Amino acid sequence: MTRALEGIKVIDVSQVAAVPMCARHLADFGADVIHVENPNTGDSWRIFQDNQTAAMSAVPSDIDYSWEVYNRNKRSITLNLAEEGGREILYRLTEKADVFLTNLRSFEMERFGVEYAKLTNVNPRIIYGSVSGFGKSGPEKDLPAYDTTAYWARSGIPYVFSVPGVPVLAYRPAFGDNVAALVLAYGVMMALFVRERTGVGQEVQVSLLHTGMYQISFDITGALVTGLDFADWRESPPPEAVTQAQMATTEIALFYAGKATNPLAATYTTRDLRRITILALQPDRYWKTFCSAIGREDLANDPRYQTKEGRAEHCLALRRTIGETFATKTLEEWLPVLEGNIPYAPVQNLKEAINDPQARASGCFVSYDHPKYGRIEGLSNPALLSKMPADIRMPAPECGQHTEEVLLEAGYSWEDIARFKEQKVIA
Repeated sequence: MTRALEGIKVIDVSQVAAVPMCARHLADFGADVIHVENPNTGDSWRIFQDNQTAAMSAVPSDIDYSWEVYNRNKRSITLNLAEEGGREILYRLTEKADVFLTNLRSFEMERFGVEYAKLTNVNPRIIYGSVSGFGKSGPEKDLPAYDTTAYWARSGIPYVFSVPGVPVLAYRPAFGDNVAALVLAYGVMMALFVRERTGVGQEVQVSLLHTGMYQISFDITGALVTGLDFADWRESPPPEAVTQAQMATTEIALFYAGKATNPLAATYTTRDLRRITILALQPDRYWKTFCSAIGREDLANDPRYQTKEGRAEHCLALRRTIGETFATKTLEEWLPVLEGNIPYAPVQNLKEAINDPQARASGCFVSYDHPKYGRIEGLSNPALLSKMPADIRMPAPECGQHTEEVLLEAGYSWEDIARFKEQKVIA
């Protein structure tokens, strides 16, 4: 039996979750996916499940189910793209490929010679798909990001899922990555369809921030057209009830914090009771820089905390100490301190999300004229195609607005339409 994507070759230069899951979807339908891994370290997702199990955040198993679900139906090769020889092999593979997928940041694409402008010279028909944290334009396009920070916290998802006094405490691995994977797969298939018609390849961009806002389109669009946040119209519960709820959730959070192993994978509360989510899955890379940024060099110099194992042993105490430090400054005071030093994001409300400078610079929103409401703003399509992008040609229709137009196009006459109305077949 012929598979839907049989004959389509995909080069997958990515790791962790979003882009590998996109590639897996294509592989499930028959595409030949070649997953490129670093010869020394491999894909970091290979050790993710073990780390989650150690933190009591994953079902213990000898089966590496996390690796299986994100990378089944693929073939793996190792290439060192920092070496010219590795890049030459990649270019040769790309010459005969249909799709190239990556989640490298823009400066890494340039460093390894795999940016779209380079690969389209190697293969003009290539469909080039990528997922980034914050988009490929704007002042923060190269900041490190995970779905926990970009998709979840910064988009406003935990804010709309919570109520005063009862914050959202839990987040599951790759929750946003999986949605971004579907968006990218949809965009890639769109681009393949266009290429089938025109012979032209193009780039498809997806960001975690944009995808997160897309997931809460109902709330984001409401804020865009009204300028209102929940607090502007929704009644708040009694303060004493909020206090009781906060005490209970704090105790539960501390219980699970005691089981955690990485103090750089947590949400901390600022002096003005705002929340900042931090996620460093490679904590050794960020520990000293982070401690210096928050003014706690003493933690970095403490022999107990200089290794990942040491920090895991003392994780609860460290989280309390770091929490106390974050409680000394407001959110606005912490943001410039953290920027560029660690993957992080503030838990934003709706007004902050729709006015986020990076969201606006990276194309998350679009304005259009509405015959009834005038100029309004909405969310743009989260799959950004470089040559044939989505656009807004008309507003959402009134009920039955185009009945006569569509029936005339289908070959019915005005007499037919009158008869349909008389028979109450149409309105």
